Amino acid sequence: MSKLLKCFSAKDWLFIFLSLALLGAQVYCNLTLPEYMGAIVGNIKAGAMAGDLSLYWSDILKNGGIMLAFVAAIYTTTILVSYLSSFAITDAMAKARQQVFGKVNDFSMTEINKFSIPSLITRSTNDITQLQQTLFMIINLGLTAPITGIVAVIKILNLSGDLSIVTALSVVALILLVLVMFIFVVPKFKKIQSLTDKVNLLTRENLTGIKVVRAYGAEKNQEQKFENVNREVAKTDIFVDRIAGLVSPSMSFIMSATSLALVWLGAYLINDGKIDFEILTVFTQYSMQIIMAFMMISMLLVMVPRGIVSAQRINEVLKSQSSITDGAGVDENLLTEKGTIEFKNVSFKYPGADDYVLKNISFKVQKGQTVAFIGSTGSGKSTLINLVPRFYDASEGEVMVDGRDVKDYKTADLHDKIGYIPQKGVLFSGTIEDNIKYGKADATEDEVNEALKISQSKFVFAKPEGVQYNIAQGGHNVSGGQKQRLSIARALVRKPEFLIFDDSFSALDYKTDKALRRALKSHTKGTTCLIVAQRIGTIRDADQIIVLSDGEMVGIGKHDELLSSCPVYKEIALSQLKKEEL
Repeated sequence: MSKLLKCFSAKDWLFIFLSLALLGAQVYCNLTLPEYMGAIVGNIKAGAMAGDLSLYWSDILKNGGIMLAFVAAIYTTTILVSYLSSFAITDAMAKARQQVFGKVNDFSMTEINKFSIPSLITRSTNDITQLQQTLFMIINLGLTAPITGIVAVIKILNLSGDLSIVTALSVVALILLVLVMFIFVVPKFKKIQSLTDKVNLLTRENLTGIKVVRAYGAEKNQEQKFENVNREVAKTDIFVDRIAGLVSPSMSFIMSATSLALVWLGAYLINDGKIDFEILTVFTQYSMQIIMAFMMISMLLVMVPRGIVSAQRINEVLKSQSSITDGAGVDENLLTEKGTIEFKNVSFKYPGADDYVLKNISFKVQKGQTVAFIGSTGSGKSTLINLVPRFYDASEGEVMVDGRDVKDYKTADLHDKIGYIPQKGVLFSGTIEDNIKYGKADATEDEVNEALKISQSKFVFAKPEGVQYNIAQGGHNVSGGQKQRLSIARALVRKPEFLIFDDSFSALDYKTDKALRRALKSHTKGTTCLIVAQRIGTIRDADQIIVLSDGEMVGIGKHDELLSSCPVYKEIALSQLKKEEL
């Protein structure tokens, strides 16, 4: 939990200590009030016995004034503690949320897949909120309840041993009640958080694939899947709520029964001359404080385990280390090669998998060359190019960039060399200009416009707002082809050393595809390009074409060479083009 404790700044700790000091003063005031109430009862009794209450009126007013002062102090400290603790905890949890977000950004795909996206969302939101509420309760009740209970017990033991038995029996009943709740409820909290992950997963999955769901009339199927998980969440919550629902009436019953027993037994003791009414009044007040203290402790015992579960889940994220770590760094001035990419006997399998996705891949790309990858679905094309920006690390062999192993680079330096365009165009909410400048924050207007023109994003200039046109979340107000072109423009604006296209032309029509390739060829001379594609037309002019099948290289060469030397390539080509078009 040390990671979470570091989220508290010196100011936060100061506010927490001030809160604890004020709570100490509040406890003192609460524990002193019964004594003055007893004194007032004693004054009234003495005045009644003397037959003239006015003789003790000044003492009654004095004690009453002191009680009002204590009540005002309790009211003031409660407000101050609430303000100070709220500030400290909210500030610390905001930092924790920021740290989790930053940590997730540093994760490789291995860690993201390990936790799952819905779980990471839950940990960043629901778990932190749950922990925030728990910490607030701990600070406000964690000190006051135990101290109040312990001191009140000491005081009643000094007042009357007989009446203490009643309070002791009440405390035992409360402890048994809390234990029952602790045993049955606490194990359910971890289950609730896990089920919340599942709810987020299904909700996200359904909303992301809503078009497919509707197209196949699968609404009922999705609703049934959600209902099954939702029913499990409800079932668990109902179980917890039913047990928790017994606590409040049970405690109210114990408090009422204790008050009745104290009055009944107190009457006998007063009649026997063992105590007086003043002691009974003070004793009753302290007994109620003891019971209230145990009620607060029981609330803590319900909330704290849930908060601990949330804290553990957050801490799991914060203490996880990315499997992709920075290298020592590469001095660009000492590089003997520039613009080259080389795979040396590279094999790769996903973490936890038994089978290799790539097997013994070796090739070299020279500066300014365009190398394309083609193969059937699942042949390992995208996996291969994902090893260059280190989304994953090779299981065996070396991936070299500019003559150095990618593991030698600092990740940020490596990524600065690369313009990466994923198959599914990813846009962020904001203007088109914001999205293009995501690739280069200080890009000029001319650079943005040039990147848009090269990427054939002419539709931008046709809009009244131009580059200030607002993109909706996920880019839902532009087409798939437009998203791909804007993603390409984002990569082009940074003028990278390498361009990686992961099937980034798939949503383009043939005319736009051809125009884009022609523009890229004339405007990106000297830039090394890796292209994953399914269309022969997209890659036939590449300097090299690498053919993959079941993770193995089965062919390398130019278009014409592969038609005669690689049956897999020829089969793909004939499935798309007529013989005379080859």
